[in-house]
Amino acid sequence: MPTVWIWIRLSICALLLNVVAGCGYHLTGTGSSRQLGAEQSVWVPFFTNESISPTAQTVLRRAFYEELHAMRGVRPANSQSSGDLAIKGRIVSYSSRAVSYTTLDQAREFSLSLDVELEVAKSGQTSPFWKGQIHGEKQYPANKNLALQHNAEEQALDAVARIVAQKFISALEESY
Repeated sequence: MPTVWIWIRLSICALLLNVVAGCGYHLTGTGSSRQLGAEQSVWVPFFTNESISPTAQTVLRRAFYEELHAMRGVRPANSQSSGDLAIKGRIVSYSSRAVSYTTLDQAREFSLSLDVELEVAKSGQTSPFWKGQIHGEKQYPANKNLALQHNAEEQALDAVARIVAQKFISALEESY
């Protein structure tokens, strides 16, 4: 009987040691290893636009500033020389295509797709520490009224730009 109590006590001690030691999970991207932080500023020039959309570069730039500030507290820099980080980008493709149709064979829903090549460099450095291509896509409804159709496409572009910016932030922090 005394050996049973010894085994029970040893089991409880082992269990307590496991609980006290924790599970081994910890937050990544904390402290000095984090690429993006509230104390930093970023410069995002207008993206090179090789697409058919005249507004894509403006919408994408605004989305990057807003998402970087909302997600990580990064503030915009006044110029490239005053920023801690500089993000350069190139809009590779912008396309909008019908993805579903009504029974009368009219477009019911469109899909807007955006591909962007990005690179990030720290202030004073010429070579980027991160480089990649990010894809964003968003569906939006079709409308017979051309003005409403255009508004729906602009809202979809804004949503896609935010998706690209969020994917960029995730990719940047995961790669480090």
